[in-house]
Amino acid sequence: MINYKQLHYFWRVAKAGSIARAATQLHLAPQTISAQISTLEDQLGAQLFKRVGRGLELTPAGELTLSYADEIFQIGRELEANLRNQADGKDILFRVGVADVVPKSIAYRLLAPGLTAGRVRMVCREDKLERLFAEIAVHRLDLVIADRPLPPALGVKGHSHSLGRTRIAFFAAADLADRYREGFPQSLSGAPMLIAGEGSTMQMGLTRWFSEQGIEPRIVGEFEDSALMKAFGQAGMGIFPAPAVLADEMAGQFSSSLLGEVEGITVEYFAISVERKLSHPAVVAISEAAKADRGR
Repeated sequence: MINYKQLHYFWRVAKAGSIARAATQLHLAPQTISAQISTLEDQLGAQLFKRVGRGLELTPAGELTLSYADEIFQIGRELEANLRNQADGKDILFRVGVADVVPKSIAYRLLAPGLTAGRVRMVCREDKLERLFAEIAVHRLDLVIADRPLPPALGVKGHSHSLGRTRIAFFAAADLADRYREGFPQSLSGAPMLIAGEGSTMQMGLTRWFSEQGIEPRIVGEFEDSALMKAFGQAGMGIFPAPAVLADEMAGQFSSSLLGEVEGITVEYFAISVERKLSHPAVVAISEAAKADRGR
């Protein structure tokens, strides 16, 4: 097992740029730090520094070790801060990113249990999924809500926890729904259609489904913001897809009627974290609430 004191000495030297400067900062003899780093190198079986002139430069193994050390000590600082806040009765910071393709009402349903986990202050931001993945990789976020798991090809250390799935349905303003409901789904051929932005799992699934069913709708709008798409749908500009679980909301908030559900297509939502075993109290509450919903 890695000796974390030795790892800390390595980290301080890498940040300071030399053993002498790190020794001054740590109030230790340079020989002590040098010996501890040599022991760490022996344990890891890799050289972490190489001499360049009078200075030190990280080897490829050293660069890799530094990236892990950055994460380890950042997590340690966050742990200390959260435990201190709990002990002092202060709010626990909960930083969450929501992919812009996730409907806001779905995001609310998934995140709301997190605010019941004691004194939590949630800082929520919406962005492109790729940027959120980069943020969580460097521990600037505690959680990302997404419509897909973390792709292994990104090389980001993280874990995807399923929060549940829902079927897709089509909705429209009452007059438009009445016109195209009969003969659904074949009636969608030639119908004015509003769709989610390129790259969303809903859009990709529906594109495949349209092709399999031989349906060719007339695409009149493509939206990255699902709320804007629903607003256009409410105004009667076209038929639009949405998670079937939101049928009541579509009828109430958006005055839109159900045409029908799509067989064979579901959208799954994920909580993506950097930890396999969830520990942040808000993240645990969100995961437990999702499990309870699936059990009903």
